[in-house]
Amino acid sequence: MTEASSGEFLRTQHSVVFVKLGGSLITNKRRQSTPRLDVLKMLAGQLADALAAKPDLRILLGHGSGSFGHWEADQYQTRQGVHSPEQWRGFTRVSAAALTLNRLVIESFVEAGVPVLSLQPSAAVLAREGRIIDYNAGPIQRALAYGLVPLVFGDIAFDDVLGGTILSTEDIFVYLAQVLRPSQILLLGNAPGVLGPDRQTIATITPESLPAVQAHLRVSGYTDVTGGMADKVNQMVALVRRYPDIEVRIMSGYESGSLRRALVDPSAPYTGTLIHALSPVS
Repeated sequence: MTEASSGEFLRTQHSVVFVKLGGSLITNKRRQSTPRLDVLKMLAGQLADALAAKPDLRILLGHGSGSFGHWEADQYQTRQGVHSPEQWRGFTRVSAAALTLNRLVIESFVEAGVPVLSLQPSAAVLAREGRIIDYNAGPIQRALAYGLVPLVFGDIAFDDVLGGTILSTEDIFVYLAQVLRPSQILLLGNAPGVLGPDRQTIATITPESLPAVQAHLRVSGYTDVTGGMADKVNQMVALVRRYPDIEVRIMSGYESGSLRRALVDPSAPYTGTLIHALSPVS
């Protein structure tokens, strides 16, 4: 199957959903290199159940680096650029940390019966000033076409201007959305959604309502080199403005069965924050 035919296969026969497991969800971001293996096991089981219930579902799975890659990246300031010999050594350490967590994710999902195929972004991406300018998505398209679950993650990347940098999973999702055109993007974290000034979950965010919401967004209280919640929301609003047929949910991954429900019945009442292009009806 050629890359073109695999892409056409997806567009005509299958709904693609992007799912991100946030670093704050699958690791303890207050303690370096500390995974939450029980959470990974729970999420893997839900994803396996969803695929069994909807065999035609196609999922691109991603995960953050949490207390693995972010600690190393913060130490070497890798996001801002890589130039000196010390920074290049740090570049490799960030990569090693991200891959260590990736291996734990793979093991959890394979054990649950999910056919994950890890595809390291740094081997396929070129960036310029911190933004992806080229991504060989062919292997991802083929994996989806054959019913596999390609797995990507926040990773290092070579950069034409900065030498090297770090790309978040959201950076990767935004770029791949133009290729795969998902119907949904589910961003799972440890918070119930985007929180407003009263610490209550904001139910809906649209491009029109974003300015009012931005004043209340805050970056992560943990070590997070890629901008935390504020960057996540801004990227997703820009994405739905460009592709109005995509809906984004920011939701808790701790709620029992929440991932399975969102995948099996996306029209059901949702929890968390829904980001979409349409203004709410007054």
